[in-house]
Amino acid sequence: MEEKKVLYFKLLGDFTYGERETAAGKESDLRTGRKALSLLQYLIVNHNRSVSSEELIEIFWADGSAAPAGALRHMIFKVRNLLKEMFPEQENLLVTCRGGYTCRKDIPLELDTERLEAAVLEAGKQQGEEQLELLMPVLSCYKGDFLPANDSQWAITLRQYYRALYLDACKRVLPQLYKKENWLGILMICEQAYRIDFTVEEFTVYQMRALIALGQPGQAAGKYEAFRDKLLEEFGIAPAGQMEQVYMLALGLRKRDLEVPEVLKLVCEGKPESCAFFCTFEIFQSIVALEKRHLARTQGNSTIVVASIGEGKASGTDARRLENILQNSLRAGDPVARLEAGSYILMLTGTDLENARLVTNRLDRTFHKAYQRSKARITYHFSSLKPV
Repeated sequence: MEEKKVLYFKLLGDFTYGERETAAGKESDLRTGRKALSLLQYLIVNHNRSVSSEELIEIFWADGSAAPAGALRHMIFKVRNLLKEMFPEQENLLVTCRGGYTCRKDIPLELDTERLEAAVLEAGKQQGEEQLELLMPVLSCYKGDFLPANDSQWAITLRQYYRALYLDACKRVLPQLYKKENWLGILMICEQAYRIDFTVEEFTVYQMRALIALGQPGQAAGKYEAFRDKLLEEFGIAPAGQMEQVYMLALGLRKRDLEVPEVLKLVCEGKPESCAFFCTFEIFQSIVALEKRHLARTQGNSTIVVASIGEGKASGTDARRLENILQNSLRAGDPVARLEAGSYILMLTGTDLENARLVTNRLDRTFHKAYQRSKARITYHFSSLKPV
């Protein structure tokens, strides 16, 4: 019995095609224009139905081109030649039907996008091991975004859809792999997912946990620091509390690898910083709690200050400028934590309210002297620290 022909198309990553899934031609092999190729790809994506001429004209000639019906017929002629180039042994893969076009029904098409979509939708009905078995085989088929070289609006919309499907599948798989202690599987999935959308903190958290479990806390800390720097650069915001906790665990475990003399040297002989002490909000809270106890013994003064760029004017550039001024103009013993983009909380140790206002006046002058073209206005809110 003759084996039934199947045509394979890979749309996730580089566009490839072939009569066998592992032996495929490439988009770069095709001699055609961008619109003809985009039209072909649209028909492939919609191979299970008839596509009307009106639909194609609305999508590909939405700019009101003259004689779009004639332009469509000419483009369909190009698409048919393109299919003949791709599959020389196949005849009439694109069939004219009443009012439009459809793919031949006797030659099935298999798309990696359909495989991914079917697995994710079915996995939504399952739990635990069954869900894992459905999703793991299809995650490897996501070689990149949907048709990345196609800048048509229809492709951009589907690109967002398949990206969301893939990231959702990753999020479902990771807890199951964590229960199984499959650390290498976690690292592989998170690395790919991070490249697709680095802003999802969940992927970096799982990476860090896997590296810690594999005895590599230093690499885990490095993942956090790279993520934090990129997040600050792109959006001017800091990571969330859960990630901070895993980071502190990684730092603690990294120091445990040191011998006792090395730990003492690190703590007692470390080179002091000459600028303010920037830390996470959680660490800032701990420092404030210790300072309250200190004030109860010494009866001294300390002041908490929130410094913010004026509402509606907090650009990423001005936020970084304010951070730079705080870091370099405050004393080395003054802790500072980021609250959100353009907003910081700091503690002026040993400083009462009156002197705290003098400090912030100096900060304000320093900011506007350094960045004379900035229209930012910094507001300050003060609170005296009460001893416990």
